[in-house]
Amino acid sequence: MTSALETTLHARHSCRAYLPKPVAPSLIEQAVATAARAPSWCNAQPWQLIVTQEAETARLGTALHVHAQAHEMQPDLPWPESYTGQYKTRRFDCGMQLYDAASIAREDKPARMTQMLENFRFFGAPHMALITSPRELGAYGALDCGGFVTAFCAALTEAGLGSIPQAAPAGYAPFLRDWFGLPKDRLILCTVSFGYADTSAPINSFRTPRAETNTLIDWR
Repeated sequence: MTSALETTLHARHSCRAYLPKPVAPSLIEQAVATAARAPSWCNAQPWQLIVTQEAETARLGTALHVHAQAHEMQPDLPWPESYTGQYKTRRFDCGMQLYDAASIAREDKPARMTQMLENFRFFGAPHMALITSPRELGAYGALDCGGFVTAFCAALTEAGLGSIPQAAPAGYAPFLRDWFGLPKDRLILCTVSFGYADTSAPINSFRTPRAETNTLIDWR
C-alpha cells in the first residue's frame, strides 16, 4: 500500500517553468508551517526565509541575471570539490535529461549557457524563498536547513505547487545580502523557487531516477 508521503515525494520534481499566477500568502504560510516540523539539532530551528511576491521576484531576477553574467561567484559555503564516480554519472545524466527536454543539443554551448542563466531569473516562478542560517551554527545549521528545504518542497507539492531548490543564486551571496540588507552573521544557503507549474512545458516533462536501496544501505 502506497503511503501519502510516498505519493508526495514521487510527485515532487524540479520545476523549471511556471504559470504567471501568484500563490495566496495563506497557502505559502501553511507550507512553511508544515516544513517547520522538520527535525533540527537541539530543536534550534535555524532556518529563516525571505519570500518574494511576484513583482519583487521579477525585479530581483532581472537584476541577478545581469549581475551573474558580469561577476564571479562568491558563495558563503564552498562548492563541492568535485563529482566523481556515481555522483558524476548522476549529475551528467540529469544535465542530459534537462537539455533533451529543452531541445538543446549537447554541443550547443550558447544555448546551454542561456538555459543555465535562467537559474537567476528563478525560471519565471512568481515566488522565491531565500533560505538562511546563523553563521555560528556552521555545517549543522546548514544540515538542519536541508531537512527544512526537503519538507518545504514536499509541502508545496502537497498543495499542488511546483518548486525547485537552487544553489546557483546563493553563489552570489554578497549581492543577495546587499539586496535584502541581511547581516553578515546569516549564511545564505539556497533559494527555493515555487509557484503553479506549467505542466505543458517540455522542460517539466522529465524525471530523474533514484538509486536502488540496496546501493544505499550497508547492513551490519
